[in-house]
Amino acid sequence: MRRPAWIFVAMLAICVSVAQAQTQGYPNRTVRIVVPYAPGGGVSILGQIVGNKMSELMKHPVVVDNRPGAGGNLGADVVAKSPADGYTILLHTNAQAAAPSLYRSLPFDPVKDFIPVTMVVATQYVIGGSLKHPAATLRELTADAKARPGMLNYGSSGAGSSLHLLGEMFKAIAEVDIVHIPYRGDAPMITALIANDIQLAFLPQSNGVANVNGNLIRGLAVTGSKRMDALPNLSTAAEQGFAGLEGGGWIGMFVAAGTPPGIVLAIQRIVAQALADPKVREAIVSTSQEPVGNSPAEFDVQFRAEIDKLAKLIERAKIPKLD
Repeated sequence: MRRPAWIFVAMLAICVSVAQAQTQGYPNRTVRIVVPYAPGGGVSILGQIVGNKMSELMKHPVVVDNRPGAGGNLGADVVAKSPADGYTILLHTNAQAAAPSLYRSLPFDPVKDFIPVTMVVATQYVIGGSLKHPAATLRELTADAKARPGMLNYGSSGAGSSLHLLGEMFKAIAEVDIVHIPYRGDAPMITALIANDIQLAFLPQSNGVANVNGNLIRGLAVTGSKRMDALPNLSTAAEQGFAGLEGGGWIGMFVAAGTPPGIVLAIQRIVAQALADPKVREAIVSTSQEPVGNSPAEFDVQFRAEIDKLAKLIERAKIPKLD
């Protein structure tokens, strides 16, 4: 039996009323953005930029809480076990999507224990080398690695991070033996690269562009399908013969499962409004990242697709499971 049209209108009105009731009074206190990486890294800097504008829009403090460790899993676990009220937000990379395939066990379920809120930025990576190492390109560094198996090091922002995943993919594609050295975030990894403790690192755009242009590290390649506007003279990995390293990443926001839909939508709208601010947008674009701010439903689809894509890449690269 078909229901009268007025019933569907009434049901829609009820849903709208529920959403409004859920967001009424939100926020009325400090909002915490948990960044699962060390201070000074690209994710932490983005959290400060967006968080400051969110605070201005919400008229309540927004603080960045750095919880580095376990490739981002430590901070993610904090949010997974936080109250589902929208006051604790996870700002994470696509390492969140790689975690189910990279780890033997996790203290949380990346799908069931979180609600994707919005993709904040889309990005590609800069492949950086130490100025104290003679390789001027990724191809030259690969030749050295082949000549001296196990003698070169590459760094990441932690075991299981997206930067670790890229490093292992590179090893499989280039067929080289390079030792992985994990750090507790981008900043200490870059310090090690400058000192030549490591000779290779995959860097988020924000840090990669700044350090290459600042002549602190050498740009070896970029991972995008085309060259970066901010580094027009730096060739892509594909141009240098490393097919399979094309692509980029993202940084997105998540909240604990069970957070009311109205609050999830309220956070997304605030973030989208922050990203639309000319000064915020300029600060993000200057790091060669693209502001996004899409809907929770759109980000949920992208997140699930990323889980499947990375699972296949991890299997193809034969990356061993982490404890």
